[in-house]
Amino acid sequence: MQGTTIHKGKNCNFAPVVTPVHRAVGRGEAKQTIFFGTPVHIVSANAVVGNKEAQGPLKDFFRRVKDDIKLGEKNFERAEISMFDEAVRASVNEAKPLVGETQLLISGDLLNQMTTSSYAARNFDMPHLGVYSACSTYTEALSLGATLLDGGHFTTVACATVSHFATAERQFRYPLEYGCQRPPYAQWTVTAAGCSVLSTRGAGPVIRAATLGKVVDFGQNDLSNMGAAMAPAAMDTMHAMFRETDSRPEEYDLILTGDLGKLGSDILRDLMREKGYNLGQQYIDCGSLIYSVDQNCYQGGSGAGCSASVINEYVIPQMRAGKYKKVAYFATGALMSTQSCYQGETIPCVSHGVIIEGA
Repeated sequence: MQGTTIHKGKNCNFAPVVTPVHRAVGRGEAKQTIFFGTPVHIVSANAVVGNKEAQGPLKDFFRRVKDDIKLGEKNFERAEISMFDEAVRASVNEAKPLVGETQLLISGDLLNQMTTSSYAARNFDMPHLGVYSACSTYTEALSLGATLLDGGHFTTVACATVSHFATAERQFRYPLEYGCQRPPYAQWTVTAAGCSVLSTRGAGPVIRAATLGKVVDFGQNDLSNMGAAMAPAAMDTMHAMFRETDSRPEEYDLILTGDLGKLGSDILRDLMREKGYNLGQQYIDCGSLIYSVDQNCYQGGSGAGCSASVINEYVIPQMRAGKYKKVAYFATGALMSTQSCYQGETIPCVSHGVIIEGA
């Protein structure tokens, strides 16, 4: 289908000029899903992780590991900036011989006013778009980057995000020095930065579509129970993607959520079953995957860097190797502020999803 844009000049009495406007549609009309007609390749993908993350089940896949949680910096915030900087430089430098200069950086993080992204962006000679949707920031950046590339506005774009256990805990919950006991349904914020370079040139796995999520609030107000808060948002976006692409879970080699953890993943399975979808064995959550049971991370990992590191260091290489042909990736974000829950507000959440296929 085609929409129309009507252009009228001053004192125009003749029939308007009608120009076709691209509109994303699948087998039925799409309301949340954008389908990309131009192949948007993931030409490079890198992550930097902390020591705890490198001790988990994916330890053999992480290439850049920081044993010092402060990375030799004076504070945790500067360490987070350093991690972000390294991840972006690694991906940009890796992509440069293949597709040339990166023209735009799209990134976000969890700190106030996207502190990490903005401060790190000072060191890169390229335009910067700051985006924020908490732990779903990475899929938001990928969706926006792919849209700009598909529209022909750029040829090469970098998408990045980061989180750090110490900075996130201090901002959203309690300072580490407080020694607060964590409830059994809590998750552990992943210390990791991830960046990928997307391009209409080169080669690599291709982003075929993106489903933009609605903000969903099921009334959860416990800052520690992120999985329960975010699972309904993941369900809403996942259901929209399956419906608007006329696909079923069994058509994907892998279905990933960002950071629901064990509890949130179980809730999502139940919610999707109510919608008529059985996620089956191909579904897994990055938060459940990144830590092992004996690491005492309760329900698993969370944070913007959680799924970014798993996607970049584990899933994308596996797609290049031919293990996975079609992947649906949904990151999830809790959109509360540092004060909203203390003021009695519930937690609004959002999830954005992308479909990635082997080249």
